[in-house]
Amino acid sequence: MVRTPMIHPDMPIDEVMRRWPETILVLVRRRMLCVGCPIGTFHTVSEACREHGVPEGEFLMELEAALAGRSLSRAVGSRQSA
Repeated sequence: MVRTPMIHPDMPIDEVMRRWPETILVLVRRRMLCVGCPIGTFHTVSEACREHGVPEGEFLMELEAALAGRSLSRAVGSRQSA
């Protein structure tokens, strides 16, 4: 069974943080300044990645891992070994 991602690249980053607070740690670890940023209500996930030089695909996988309750290092490690 294929699971549809809950977070989409065109979602406002502020909405992601409000709906799923567990994703905030991912932003902090990536040193993205979106937490508390007034433009976060307008910036999409894609735009935030572009602004901060973060690879969108990796970032989305890390956000999804946070939603699934997996640790960040475990999610990244399994991706690298695949």
